Amino acid sequence: MKIINMLPWLDWLALFTFFGLWIGYAWLAKVRGFREQSLIANTNRYRQLWMLQATAREPRMLDGIITQNLSQTPAFFSSTSIIIIGGLFALLGTTDKASELVGEIPFAQPTPLLVFEFKILVLVGIFVYAFFRFSWSMRQYTFVALVIGAMPPPEDFAANRFDRQHFAERAGNLVSAAAETFNDGLRAYYFSFAAMAWFFSPTALVLATALVVLILYGREFRSEVLHVLRD
Repeated sequence: MKIINMLPWLDWLALFTFFGLWIGYAWLAKVRGFREQSLIANTNRYRQLWMLQATAREPRMLDGIITQNLSQTPAFFSSTSIIIIGGLFALLGTTDKASELVGEIPFAQPTPLLVFEFKILVLVGIFVYAFFRFSWSMRQYTFVALVIGAMPPPEDFAANRFDRQHFAERAGNLVSAAAETFNDGLRAYYFSFAAMAWFFSPTALVLATALVVLILYGREFRSEVLHVLRD
């Protein structure tokens, strides 16, 4: 309860704006992505085509290698998140020195020690969320490998003993879910950079958050890669 009284109302407003823009953009990207075919929506289409090709391939060693390579990226970020969380908790033991260092920056706003520690805990919360998303993405890729391994031989699909389209859609949806979960964790990393601006001032937090939203929007809806995938 002490932090509620110590943190100025402007900082509370900036914090609510930060999470509001984060949640709002995530919702907008998901809803608008279906209509305008965002980057993740377009790559999901290719994932469906990949799984359709996998049903006609024997052996499916190539698909297993691709799935393993895809799972390595969330594994890397998951491990990195643990290291960052450990570093942030270590920083809590030296907050007095860290607060003095930030206070020497010309445009930084003076911050009480308790408030400074609260800002670190907010960063910890962001990376904990990122860790859970990355680790869940890793598990989803293991499910993809299981589904690929359980696919019947191509001749069974050709003989109509199994529904090829059904198997491809199920596996494609799993790959898409794993990719979208990874995207959530990666988005948390982007917003963590905006959260670091809060150590300087609440205005810097709002401006940095708005900048991150613009960068993410440009990459997901206006990037050159998206135009190539659409073509």
